[in-house]
Amino acid sequence: MKIKKTLLLIFYFFYSQITIAEIAIKNWKTSNGFNTFFVESHELPIIDININFDAGSAYDPEQKRGLANLTNHLMTLGSDNLSEDESADRFTDIGAILSNETDLDYARISLRSLSDKKLFNQAIEAFEGVISKPNFNPKVFEREKANLIALIKQQETEPEQIGERAFRKLLYPSHPYQNYEIGDLDSVNNITSDDVVNFYQNYFSANNGSIVIVGDLSKEEAKSLAEKLAAHFKKTQDRQIQIVNPTPGTQIQIDHPAAQAHLYFGAPIMKRNDPDFFPLYLGNYILGGGGFVSRLTNEIREKRGLVYSVYSYFMPHREAGPFQINLQTKKSQIDQAYSLVKKILNEFIEKGPTQQELDDAKTNMVGGFPLRLDSNKKIIEYISMMAVYNYPVDYIQQFSKNINQVSLEDIKDAFQRRLDMSKFSTVIVGKK
Repeated sequence: MKIKKTLLLIFYFFYSQITIAEIAIKNWKTSNGFNTFFVESHELPIIDININFDAGSAYDPEQKRGLANLTNHLMTLGSDNLSEDESADRFTDIGAILSNETDLDYARISLRSLSDKKLFNQAIEAFEGVISKPNFNPKVFEREKANLIALIKQQETEPEQIGERAFRKLLYPSHPYQNYEIGDLDSVNNITSDDVVNFYQNYFSANNGSIVIVGDLSKEEAKSLAEKLAAHFKKTQDRQIQIVNPTPGTQIQIDHPAAQAHLYFGAPIMKRNDPDFFPLYLGNYILGGGGFVSRLTNEIREKRGLVYSVYSYFMPHREAGPFQINLQTKKSQIDQAYSLVKKILNEFIEKGPTQQELDDAKTNMVGGFPLRLDSNKKIIEYISMMAVYNYPVDYIQQFSKNINQVSLEDIKDAFQRRLDMSKFSTVIVGKK
């Protein structure tokens, strides 16, 4: 058994060193301020582009929640005097893929194209229309708004969505992080087509944007491309997300006819670039983020059979994102499962992990890290996170070193300083 483990460690070490060494990140700013990251990769004839903006749902006006998400979505549905179908056909005909994403902190427009010069130039031409001249067709706006309202109505019947929305409101009672990305019925009904145009003009700007390019082109070509894309945006007023202030823990129960009860337990803890990131991140892997090797799963599922899955995670944002523990179980078992969660978490905060748990967690996390970067798609997603949150360019190369430097005392100290269970809130959906 020891020989197998040693061989596995050797494989992980060499594979991770080779994979990470191949990711040479170049970083610069365009002439109008776009922070740009580039990774040259010629293994596949593909180029991926992400353009990110500080234009997530945290910037939604109070009475128009869902505006950021709707704006970003509509940008992909018609541009530069092209109808929705004509715009879609342009990408389809050349094998290009246009996509978008809206998070609490950011909005993203993405393009994947073949690197063939003729096809790529056509893809970029169409992409420029999307990012710089979205037509926000009124009929398309009304249709997508109606679809969004229908989706929200459906989610309001689902216990997972009910619990998640209620949990956010407890954690962030006076902060925009309570907003659900797609909004709610009242707020979406308030959104007008003029609101969409104004949000695009104010938040999709040069001073809050970043560009990430990964794929089959040279650095000189990437620089020229970044300048070309960035040139479509002007600078606007800088905006900041307000600081998250801690609130007393609150517990609520929501009746639901579902067969199982759903538990949400946690508090706002950690933001991006947090000095305690690695001790908290590694500690959580041991506590509840490592699947079947975590304490929560071992104690609550494996030993007692109370749940099918139970897990914990940190979700850092620009400001303090949540640490939370989620599980589902029979309604008759929810009190027992909830008590166990609090007991296990309290013991972990007080005593920390064992040396064996720490050693195993480091092996798994360092060894598995290259799997997060084994394709261009994964690389651009990871580097986009770095770009949005201003991570250092050598973050990937330093990841394994930072993990391996974490000690038992580091984890214990970070959890004791940062996790105060008296400030944790709880939502239980489905309990009688």
